Amino acid sequence: MPPIILITPGEPAGIGPDIVLALAEQHINARVLCIADPFLLHSRAALLHKEINIHTVDDASLTPVHQPGNLAVFPVTLKKPVTPGKLDKANAAYVLQCLDVAVSLIQQEQAHAMVTGPVHKGIINEAGNAFTGHTEYLAARTGGTPVMMLASEPSHGQPLRVALATTHLPISQISAAITPALLEQVIRILNSDLQNKFGISKPRILVCGLNPHAGEDGHLGREEIDIIEPTLNRLRDEHIQLTGPLPADTLFTAKYLDQADAVLAMYHDQGLPVLKYSSFGKAINITLGLPVIRTSVDHGTALDLAGTGKADAGSLRVAVDLAIELALKSST
Repeated sequence: MPPIILITPGEPAGIGPDIVLALAEQHINARVLCIADPFLLHSRAALLHKEINIHTVDDASLTPVHQPGNLAVFPVTLKKPVTPGKLDKANAAYVLQCLDVAVSLIQQEQAHAMVTGPVHKGIINEAGNAFTGHTEYLAARTGGTPVMMLASEPSHGQPLRVALATTHLPISQISAAITPALLEQVIRILNSDLQNKFGISKPRILVCGLNPHAGEDGHLGREEIDIIEPTLNRLRDEHIQLTGPLPADTLFTAKYLDQADAVLAMYHDQGLPVLKYSSFGKAINITLGLPVIRTSVDHGTALDLAGTGKADAGSLRVAVDLAIELALKSST
């Protein structure tokens, strides 16, 4: 049987429900189960003039093979009715409950992978929940050590994969966070998952420096000399293929990327703007280092587009396709 792929639409007032409904109209070679409030999806389908047969499934393991025009839903009830485009902190608990249900179903071996839609971090925090992002939240629920990686759509030739040493941190905290222990942990996870999840036997990893010009021999910062380079050398002794630290402004060129399987950026806005510029709406967010398979869209909630019919489901589709691929590889 095809794998069971769970989808959490994310913020109910955003475009998450819209893109899930758009996905439901497509051919997907998997058993797709949406973790959401069926009434929310019925309402949004009516607003978008979509005729989708939405049916509830109480036992995830019995999810049928997806058929276009149908959507299987594992029901989780909203706390308050939703108006597209208008956030309501009363529904923050619902968003987190959907994630908890998805993780639980995978841990109970009733599903194989999860794909997450966009959430609004601000409204979840306003509701009194300490939340910095899916990556950290899922790690806390699964006991994993997360590494965030985004990848361009594989059908666009050689994929661009960008992993992050640090994720959602203020710029002022990044230098202190980049320690030898952190870098060793992140690189080991990145190398291992490229081997075990993506089937790359000897991953070639490019590593960004932290400072402009990778520190310019210490004149623009010493993190490369004191922390990054010594750590890379220790890992090279273990036959992990690492190039760097390289200046981030020239690393993202064909000269380097054509010879690499992934890039490790030191912080969020060092590597992700390049990837999103090249493939926004067609990229995938993958969380490495977790005991569950999780992929995600590469965009936010787009509140202004919710309920308008203008949301693009392209990133969700490639995220689902990769989740299927990873689930199949994990079962062999």
